[in-house]
Amino acid sequence: MSGVSIDVFADRMLGIMPVIMREFLRRQVDEILKGKITFPQFLVMEYLERQGGAKMKDLAVFMNVTTATTTGIVDRLVRQGYVHRLLDENDRRIVKVALTTKGRQLSGKIQQLRREVIIEIFQNISPRDRREYLRILTQIRNALQGGKKEEGGNA
Repeated sequence: MSGVSIDVFADRMLGIMPVIMREFLRRQVDEILKGKITFPQFLVMEYLERQGGAKMKDLAVFMNVTTATTTGIVDRLVRQGYVHRLLDENDRRIVKVALTTKGRQLSGKIQQLRREVIIEIFQNISPRDRREYLRILTQIRNALQGGKKEEGGNA
């Protein structure tokens, strides 16, 4: 694709990205498709797993929704036993949310299934192309996050 103008590149991306996104989502975890949790609930659980817990305000910022919307998502996860709320010892107005054991187990299962999907999709792509794909995706992620540097120096 050398010499492709940015306009042609954008047009090709508009055709490719929906297919990639749809196929990744189609292969996603049974728990989401079975209705155990919704996609927004899954995103909250994944965030909590990575962060080890979070304030409601931070979850709302991450999800790019209001705190009221986040409260609804968290309420459903609490009822299902996947997360629990914790009051800050120093300021009871601050509510933190963390995964329960049941939530960590489900999150781990989802991560393992997602990993298997990635392996299935990329196993027939050369190591060189996979490295290049990771390099480019890392650049895209960094650009979307306002130029943040890679944590740990690896993609």
